[in-house]
Amino acid sequence: MILCIRLAGSGAAEAPPSPSALPALLGLAEDISPVVQALPPDAALLDVRGARRYFGQDATGIAAVLRVRALAHLGAGCAIGVAGTPMLARMAARAAVPGTTCAVADDERAVREFLAPRAVGALPGIGAATARTLRSYGLDTVGRTAAVPLSTLQRIAGVRAGRELYEKARGIDRTKVVPDAAARSVAAERGFPRDELDHDLHRRALLSITEELGTLMRGTDQVCRSLTLTARYADRSATSRTRALREPTAHSAALAAAVYRIHESLGLQRARVRAFAVRAEGLTPAGRAARQLTFDPVDERARRIEEVADRARARFGPRAIVPGTLSRSAA
Repeated sequence: MILCIRLAGSGAAEAPPSPSALPALLGLAEDISPVVQALPPDAALLDVRGARRYFGQDATGIAAVLRVRALAHLGAGCAIGVAGTPMLARMAARAAVPGTTCAVADDERAVREFLAPRAVGALPGIGAATARTLRSYGLDTVGRTAAVPLSTLQRIAGVRAGRELYEKARGIDRTKVVPDAAARSVAAERGFPRDELDHDLHRRALLSITEELGTLMRGTDQVCRSLTLTARYADRSATSRTRALREPTAHSAALAAAVYRIHESLGLQRARVRAFAVRAEGLTPAGRAARQLTFDPVDERARRIEEVADRARARFGPRAIVPGTLSRSAA
């Protein structure tokens, strides 16, 4: 069985988890099972099949142990999903409220009953555009989508996407828990006090995220090769989109520009956004990455200012220097 544990505190009305929260969570999880995968910024997957005999409990009992340890060691509540596959465990964790466990039995009937009433957009990898298309055909829930033949879904969504949709709607998940996945990515998230329509506030949240990611990567002398933006909506659905960068970078301005382009491509003019998360992927040592030379004095000056700001943050704290836009928004 697979556990997905999510720390409380990343919801729309709550503060985002601190950068140290995920490593601490992973440390607790690794005391339970060596097969642990990070899900930045605030969650982890555990394969506990080998741990059940050691603890003398089933997966739900192990989840209770982990929840108590998280509260004792981290001072944080958590929501836990238990299921037979990573996809179902993640969905169950989303369905669980903080301080509880949502368990999906590993049998076909239980999986069908869990999935059937959920909005089709709740399936991982189903974006807002695909969900709208499916709803236009009356396929607004996972149960209704699962009742449609594969050939019909492929005509609606395309051959590859239709196949993935067909399998996910039936609870079929071929992924595995991948240990040590945290070393290849870093992520941050910002929630809003209320479901937010304001485009300017969206951009401020994204700027705050990319500033945090840039500082984290530069602090460990790393750069990333791609960015994934996830928008979570008022109806608890989500959209994720990934873009490769023109060159590996940890430069905050370049990260912000790339995330703004992804944000624009989502077309969120009328969407009520609950939170944004950005994941920097394909991390590699900065010394191994090539950088395109530029004769732009503005860019070079920005990079020098960034170096000075990093030294100030390292000495006086992360809020010692912030972009003017963020300072005004906090005032």
